[in-house]
Amino acid sequence: MNNSLDDSKPIFQQIKEQIEDMIINHSILEGERVPSTNEFASYYKINPATAAKGINQLVDEGVLYKRRGVGMFVSDQAKHILFQKRKASFIENYVVPLKTEAKKLNISEEELQELIKGGDER
Repeated sequence: MNNSLDDSKPIFQQIKEQIEDMIINHSILEGERVPSTNEFASYYKINPATAAKGINQLVDEGVLYKRRGVGMFVSDQAKHILFQKRKASFIENYVVPLKTEAKKLNISEEELQELIKGGDER
């Protein structure tokens, strides 16, 4: 878990993103238990309902599943689900605006590809 939360976005969203990052970064593997709502609440000194909101969203998305009396666990498809979600977000937030701006500037697709390939050489 990260050491702190900030005011940049809702706390439940930060909890959700932390769990997603732990899954993507292999800190928590498929089939393993994730920290409980009470563990998050105790660690960050927040209301357990706040942590539960973020965790329950991951359950609704199929990333986590509940084993009654035991806790929340990472589903077998969690990494795939998260990669697909983040890829769609990346396209919407970065690729589409990039292509739109390139079109306004009359940058061809070939030129854009070259700029992307050499973009880190500036």
